[in-house]
Amino acid sequence: GRREVLGLEIGTSEAEPIWTEFLRKLTRRGLRGVKLVVSDAHESIKTAVSKVLNATWQRCRVHFMRNALAHAGKSGRRLVSAFIATAFAPGTPEAACTQWRSVADQIRPKVPKLANLMDEAESDVLAYMTFPKQHWVKLHSTNPIERLNGEIKRRTEVVGIFPNDEAII
Repeated sequence: GRREVLGLEIGTSEAEPIWTEFLRKLTRRGLRGVKLVVSDAHESIKTAVSKVLNATWQRCRVHFMRNALAHAGKSGRRLVSAFIATAFAPGTPEAACTQWRSVADQIRPKVPKLANLMDEAESDVLAYMTFPKQHWVKLHSTNPIERLNGEIKRRTEVVGIFPNDEAII
């Protein structure tokens, strides 16, 4: 019922080997029973999660919407946002998938790139719906960690340059 930071790693990139090693360090420290990992759309994280944790990967809904709205054009963003949001409203995973496909098919004639994005992302964006409904609100987004990252960024910008990794941590 609460969120905790389980680890911190300084990495040179977000490549799959770095994520894999980070997750392996967590498992060596005793991390077990992970059922879902939520992140933005980095294939490297998705691969590392399946390799090390054998858990479901959830693409952050908020990040997906940002990606989707980039295809909508300025004038269509509000309408597309509302239209896609209807896929998150149904009470069952099956109904959500049906609505998701309906939205993608209706968008396809005017914005085929967005429809293709929806086709590719469906199972990843709706993965949280395979878990108990009472948990959905906490599972679909990376907003809590994004808030923490923002606070870390704010504090580190004051320092500017760190002499080594230990100083950063």
